[in-house]
Parts: sequence; C-alpha cells; structure tokens
Amino acid sequence: MKNTVRTALTVLLTGAVLAAGPAALAAAPSAPDGGHAGVQSVLDLAVSDAGLPGAMAEVRDGGSTWFGQAGTADVNTGRTFVPQDRFRIGSTTKTFVAAVVLRLEAEHELSLDDTVEHWLPGLVDGNGYDGSTVTIRQLLNHTSGIANFATADQVQADFSGQAFLQHRFDHFTPRQLVELALTKKPDFAPGTGWVYSDTNYVLAGMIVEQATGHSLAQEIATQITEPLHLRNTYEPTGDDTRIHGLHGRYYSTLTPGVPSPFYDVTDLNPSWGYGSGDLISTLGDLDTFFRALLEGRVLPPTQQAEMFTMQDTRGNWIDQSHYGLGVASLRLSCGTVWGMGGALNGSWSYTFGTRDGRHLLSTGVNGDWAKGSWKWPIGVFTAELEAEFCNTTPTAPAAIS
Repeated sequence: MKNTVRTALTVLLTGAVLAAGPAALAAAPSAPDGGHAGVQSVLDLAVSDAGLPGAMAEVRDGGSTWFGQAGTADVNTGRTFVPQDRFRIGSTTKTFVAAVVLRLEAEHELSLDDTVEHWLPGLVDGNGYDGSTVTIRQLLNHTSGIANFATADQVQADFSGQAFLQHRFDHFTPRQLVELALTKKPDFAPGTGWVYSDTNYVLAGMIVEQATGHSLAQEIATQITEPLHLRNTYEPTGDDTRIHGLHGRYYSTLTPGVPSPFYDVTDLNPSWGYGSGDLISTLGDLDTFFRALLEGRVLPPTQQAEMFTMQDTRGNWIDQSHYGLGVASLRLSCGTVWGMGGALNGSWSYTFGTRDGRHLLSTGVNGDWAKGSWKWPIGVFTAELEAEFCNTTPTAPAAIS
C-alpha cells in the first residue's frame, strides 16, 4: 500500500513539471525587458544605495521568464551574476523539509500528531522540556516552544563577530544542535505561542530519518528534487564546505547592522544548518519548486491544507507575515504573496508569488547588510515584491523601506 501511495505522489510531482511547461523551465534570458523595470531599479538601488556587492532576481510569469542582476558576484574578479549561479538558500530549506514530512504523512509513514518523544525517545527532556507534549505539527509551524539552538551561549560566543572566522568550519551533529537548544529554557509551553526556532526543523529532519531509515538528503532528493528535475538543488553531505558548480562569492560583515568591513564567507561547514538552512539551489530551481508547491502538485489536498494553515507570528518575525508549515505569507500594499525566505552568512534570498503559483519572484544578494533605511536585505526584497506585484516605482530607500 505504501509503495502504491509513493508512486501516486511521484506521478503528482512529476506532473508539476509538465504543467509548468517548457518555457518555464528554459534558461532565463540575461537582459531585462521593460515589463520588469521596477525590479531592475530595485536591484540597481541595492548596489548603489544599500551598498550590497550584488543582487539578482528571476521572475516567472505564466510561461515567460526574466532574469536581472546588478553589481558583482565576486568583488575580486568583477564578474556579474548569471541565472545558473548557485547559493545557500538558508531557511528556505525548511520548505523542502516540511514538504518531505507532509509527503511521508500522505504515505502513512508518520502523522503530524505524533510526538517528538514517539520518534526520538528521551531526546527532548529536562530543563522544562517534555518531548511527549510536542507534536510534529508544532515543530513545523514553530509553536513548539523549543528554544533556537542559535541562541545558546556557546553558539553566540563562537559564531558572533570575529569568532565566526575561527569557528565556521566546526562540525555539529543534529543531536548536538538539539542539546545546545536544551541548555536554554523553553520559550513557552507547546502550542501557546510562536517563536521561530531552527531547532524545530533539526528535530523534523531527525524524525524523517527515523521514520524512513534514509538520510534527510536522500529523502529530499527522492521526494522533491529528482521528480522535479531540480538539478542544481542539493543538501551538502558530511563536512562539505564548498558550493559545487557555478557560484559567486558571499560576504558578511560578521556584525549585525555594521556595513563594513566585510569578509568572504562563501566556504563554511553547513552541518549546523541541518534540516533548517543548509540546502544549495538556484533562482530557477526555487521558482520551479514553489510553482509546483503553490499549484498543489507537490502535496495531496489534505497535506496542502495543513501546509497553508497559517499562524500569526505575533510580531516575532518579518513584518506583515504569517507562517504555515515551512511556508510564509507576506502582505504587500496590493495583496498577499506566498513563499519563503532564507539567510545564511552572506547569502540572503526570497521566493514569493501568487497563491496559484503562476507568477513568482526569486531573488538573492551576496551580502548580509544594507545601508541607510533599507532595514537589511529584507528591505530590498520587499521593494522588489512591491515593484513586481504592485507596480510601485521605487525612487529612494525611505519610500520603500
């Protein structure tokens, strides 16, 4: 029965590629056209005004694809971004992991109502924690109350400021990440609040491995990237510190809110992003994935409804946002877009689009700062979304921040 369900899900997923059409999967043109002048204007401002090294975006609108860029992908060589450039997608990894978990539920391998204790006995226990009171659903929608391991004293000491340069190749196991989180008290009792926590998705990834007997990387490949032919999307394995394939360089100031000096942090050990932020992809692959997801071709209707049951983020996350199971919604001046964003040491990106998946914008920058009133790269991304979906004409950061 389970093999039959998995076969049906694979047919559903591969059908998403066919539905997208050949034009949507073709290589993006390198020159902008007048239809996306607003997005190009924001990309230019991201470099000239926000002070980022480079910025790029790809738009899918029906069967057409447009690519734009500004600045440089590599400050040493001066080369520009191209559509094939790979980058670390940070927390957009969570969307892939949530989709895998939901597909496993559709295969009757697990239930969203299962507890953490059921799958990982004894792991989440002590210091105010009880894994028997936390469900998989609460992990995926960030209502578990489990602290973010990134807030642990050791992580703050080793990965903040100049210390990051000394520790960026450190190795962590998923269990170690959870243990770091448990040194902090719970943020709240399960189901009573909302706080974004990478630990939730570390645990979700561990549950995937426990339920299937396969690595998380294998399940992401089998369930998502292979059927959708996402040839540029992969989860690094072991202590692989490189981005394989064509890519630019990624820069960090190491100090939040300070735009200089910056350092090349392209190479790092992504093991601490297991399940929550370690995938590598391209703008095109992200557009393809989110189009299939939003069109309802990745998940059956029951699981699709679960994924898009949104939680109020209670002012604890991005302005005007709600969060489902690995996906977010953002309210713009003209309506709402759906997708996810990610940030990881010099590589920040967004993919958002219309609820039917026909109109999407994926964008990324290779710096983790923004000058003036841009309010981080998120200010750049919001301005792009406003320009593309609401036809605003940005003229200054203050008008679009």
